[in-house]
Amino acid sequence: MVSEGETSAQLSASEEYELWTLLNQVNDGMLRARDNELRQFDTSSVQVGIMYALKNMKHSPTQSEIAKWVFRKPHTVAAALERMERQGLVKQERNAGGKKQVRVEMTEKGKEMYQQQSKHRRAIPAILGSLASEERALLQDLLRKLRARTLAELAVKPPFP
Repeated sequence: MVSEGETSAQLSASEEYELWTLLNQVNDGMLRARDNELRQFDTSSVQVGIMYALKNMKHSPTQSEIAKWVFRKPHTVAAALERMERQGLVKQERNAGGKKQVRVEMTEKGKEMYQQQSKHRRAIPAILGSLASEERALLQDLLRKLRARTLAELAVKPPFP
């Protein structure tokens, strides 16, 4: 295994494409499976991801802070928050001080829905549970390493937990 800071052996184009394709297929498939089970709550994995961020951030974050936390583009988060506000799941407070900052809070309805959907998590645990605990730990370490390198390539540092 290559240690932090070292470069690995050159990847062939075929190996690179295969790994990249597999990562995308797993990601897309897991999101689709989660979205399928969230339909009964009239919500999506993007919205639940935003609610997770709101639940775990220690203050009422701005749209920009949420976008960094969930690693989404700001306009994607803004559109999702507008839908969520119409659904009564979040409340957006515009800053009266003339700044364009919008602070976001989850409503009681949003907190209740978040709690309910959490009880119906089946797809992701089933998929990840197909790996032994040692395999999950290794996968987590490898994904963290890939995420760190990806963020370095993008020159961004979102506040990941």
